Amino acid sequence: MTQTVLVLNSGSSSLKYQLVDPTSGQSVAGGIVERIGESTGSATHQWGESETVRDAPVPDHGAALRLVLDLFDETGPSLADAGITAVGHRVVHGGAVFTEPTPVDDDVVTAVRDLIPLAPLHNPAAVKGIEVARELLSHLPHVAVFDTAFFAPLPAAAATYALDRKVTAEHGIRRYGFHGTSHGFVSSAVTAHPAVVAKLAAEGRGPETLRQVVLHLGNGASASAVLGGRPVDTSMGFTPLEGLVMGTRPGDVDPGIVFHLVRAGMSAPDVDTLLNKQSGLLGMSGVNDMREVRKLADSGDADARLALEVYLHRLRKYVGAYAAVLGGIDVLTFTAGVGENDHRVRSGVVRDLKFLGLSIDPAANEARSDEARVVSMTPGPRDGSEPLAALRQGQEPPVETPLVMVVPTNEELAIARQTMELVEGS
Repeated sequence: MTQTVLVLNSGSSSLKYQLVDPTSGQSVAGGIVERIGESTGSATHQWGESETVRDAPVPDHGAALRLVLDLFDETGPSLADAGITAVGHRVVHGGAVFTEPTPVDDDVVTAVRDLIPLAPLHNPAAVKGIEVARELLSHLPHVAVFDTAFFAPLPAAAATYALDRKVTAEHGIRRYGFHGTSHGFVSSAVTAHPAVVAKLAAEGRGPETLRQVVLHLGNGASASAVLGGRPVDTSMGFTPLEGLVMGTRPGDVDPGIVFHLVRAGMSAPDVDTLLNKQSGLLGMSGVNDMREVRKLADSGDADARLALEVYLHRLRKYVGAYAAVLGGIDVLTFTAGVGENDHRVRSGVVRDLKFLGLSIDPAANEARSDEARVVSMTPGPRDGSEPLAALRQGQEPPVETPLVMVVPTNEELAIARQTMELVEGS
C-alpha cells in the first residue's frame, strides 16, 4: 500500500498543504487556505486534474484545517484510503535547539513557542498549526522540520557575528540561515545529477569535494555555499533580512541606517515594517513581483531598471564571495520561482562572472522545463587548450568550466521524506 505524508505549512493568515508520496516523489493532492481570520476566507484544493475553490469564513487555523479535511472527504482523495503515516510540519526557526527533524510532543511545542522572539512573523503560526493538527489528527505521529536545521553545522567563522561575546551568548545571536530545507534538497539533487556525477568522475574526484553555490530566488531570496554536501556559508543570518535583495526586504544594509531613522523620528515598529514589508524590489520600483519589475523596466521605467541592477549586482557579489569561501565553484545552481523561471536573471548573474569560468548557453537557458538541467556551455578547459600543453609552456593548467544548473526545489517533498525517515526509524 502507498504510504503518504501530509505536509502542513502554516502562515500567519494561510495554511498550505500537500499530500506527498515520499517514495515516488509525487504530490497526490494539495492546496491552500487563505485569508484566515478575515470575514471571508478562500480554499483551493487540487487533486489530479480537478480543482475545487470554496469561499467561507475561516476564523482561525483550526477552522482552516477542518476545511481542508472536509475537502479531502468531499472531493478526494479520501484520507482514510490514502495511507497517511505521519504529518510533517514546516517550522521556520529552530534556533540552536532543533538541528534535525524532531517528533512533536508537548515539550517540543513549548520550545517552538519559546523561539517566537527569534521569528515573530513565522513561529506563532507554526505553533498554531501544530496544535490544531495534533488535535484533529491525533492518531498520527507529527514531525517538525526546521528551515534553520540545514545550516546548524555552519563553521564557527561563518556563524559568528563580531559582537560582544557576552551579548551574543545571552541573546542567542548567530547566523542561523533560512530556506535550509530548499538548499538541502537542491544541493543534494545537484550532487546526484548525472552531469555532475560525470564531471566529478572525469576529474577523478569524489562528491565530498563538490563546491556548490545555490541561489534560492523567490520573493524571499538566499544564497548558500555548500562543500561536499555540508553548508559553509549562507546569506540570511540572525533573521531573513540579511543578504540578497528580495521582494520586500533589502538584504544587506548598514545597521547605522536603523539608528539614523529612529533618531529622525521613526519608531522601532515603523522601521521593522520598512525593512520587512516596504523595501527590496517593492521599495525601489513600487512592485515586488519580478515579472512586474521586468515589465516596468522594459517600458523604460528608470526606477525599475535600477532595481534590477541592484538585484543583480548583489547576486554577483555573493557568488564571487562564495567562490572565495569555497576556493572555486564547480556548480552554480538557480532555484525557486525567479531562479527557475527567469532566464534573464540567470544570464544577468553569469554575464560578468566569466573570470570564474561560468558561462550560459542561451538556447538551454531560455528553454522552459520542469526538470533539473544544465544551462551552461559544454564543460571543458577554460581557454580551450590542453592541460598538458599548458604545463609544458610553464603555465598554470586551465581550470575546468563549472556547470550552471536550474534545479526545481521541492520543500514539501523534502519535508515528507525527512518525516518518513524519522517515523520509520523510530
